[in-house]
Amino acid sequence: MLSRRALLKTGAASVIMFGVAGTWWVTTRPAKTARAPWRAASEGFGDPRLDVLAYAILAPNPHNMQPWRIGMGDGLEFTVYCDLDRLLPETDPPNRQITIGFGCFLELCRQAAAESGFRAEISYFPEGEPQPVLDSRPIAKVELVEDSAISPDPLFSNVLERRTNRLEFDKDRPIDSTVLAALRDATVDEVNVFTTSDESEVDTLRKLAADAWLIEWSTSRTRRETIEVTRIGEAEVDAKPYGISIDDRLNSTLGMVGLLSREALDDPESVAYRESYAFYERACQSAMGFVWATTATNTRRTQLEAGRAWVRTQLAARSLGVSFHPLSQALQEFPEMAEHYRRAKGLLARDEGETVQMLARLGYAQSIGPAPRQELASQLITI
Repeated sequence: MLSRRALLKTGAASVIMFGVAGTWWVTTRPAKTARAPWRAASEGFGDPRLDVLAYAILAPNPHNMQPWRIGMGDGLEFTVYCDLDRLLPETDPPNRQITIGFGCFLELCRQAAAESGFRAEISYFPEGEPQPVLDSRPIAKVELVEDSAISPDPLFSNVLERRTNRLEFDKDRPIDSTVLAALRDATVDEVNVFTTSDESEVDTLRKLAADAWLIEWSTSRTRRETIEVTRIGEAEVDAKPYGISIDDRLNSTLGMVGLLSREALDDPESVAYRESYAFYERACQSAMGFVWATTATNTRRTQLEAGRAWVRTQLAARSLGVSFHPLSQALQEFPEMAEHYRRAKGLLARDEGETVQMLARLGYAQSIGPAPRQELASQLITI
């Protein structure tokens, strides 16, 4: 381990080095306890509901907040609720993106059930759609029904290898049109998925993504919302395996000696602040293609369907070896983002009434490890 004196002497260069190397905000599996749920899913629990839920909790979700809480019912039933302490009120004030994450969760429920010979009968918002924000009412009720005619979903084989890859993508490796077509075909009814690798369109969307990221990071309250759920070092990640993890070896060392901290990330004069912006900006500029999803309406039910389509699209990308990185900043609905939100809608929606639900960059990059997850038992509640 580097000494504190050595780190103090080369600290700024070290931070810049790990940004360039691509480990900033990228998990490389040092916090083993926090990655155990990925292995547990493949091993199973012996209860069909738990076996299904073990895969569902691996779903992508904003800031990795993992807001799902599950109440086990009678027989093969369970009810899904939102932990209202896991919302992102600054960057996602209407809870739209959090709801999309629940759609990802429910789609993995459906796929995992089918893999075990069950049909997942899912009722959305059985006590009504919560508006204008989520509340204590259930997101969904799920019943597993044995069904010998159910067919496994081919995308399910990619669940344990699904990753959100924030590294810079290879600018010398284009994306083939057949790959983009496969991503579009992975969607569900009610959700339109579009793609592009056109150089001019990609350049335009790169700029949109980078501009929107600058707004999110330079706006104090949205930046601090992210920093508050950032875990620095293996101990923090294992203690709270939700939120954004910075626990590769170098970052953990910098954290232990005080050179990488939440205070530094929040200081516009610090190297940590500047490099956090610069790394993400480089990532945006390395996009080799984009994929986005739109819906004709924007009800809570539609948002869940958008989530189903989104995780299917990411699984399809994984099956083809394509890296996938959601860039949700331009679609965030806080006042400072309004200009870029309008730009995104003008570029991506087909008509005025459509909602652009998600946007992601595509490309090729080195493999990364899985993101931290809470163990399933900690997400079960008594109802």
